[in-house]
Amino acid sequence: MSDTIERVKQVTVDLLGIDVDQIADQSRFVEDLGAESIQSIELVAAFEEEFDIEMDEDAALAITNVSAAAVFIDKVIAGG
Repeated sequence: MSDTIERVKQVTVDLLGIDVDQIADQSRFVEDLGAESIQSIELVAAFEEEFDIEMDEDAALAITNVSAAAVFIDKVIAGG
């Protein structure tokens, strides 16, 4: 998962315009990183593009932090 989490962090940095040093594995997208609701949707789209996957939008939007996003993405990639 370490590669996945690093890629999740990079996508987050690019989209939110923040420094990677501000992101910890447990950082919450909204509360800690300042993502607004529209950015949450944009993050889902960016993760889909980065990992070449399709995610259930409702399930993806329910994910609140970086490590949970990486776990979710790994499950989607694995087919589950």
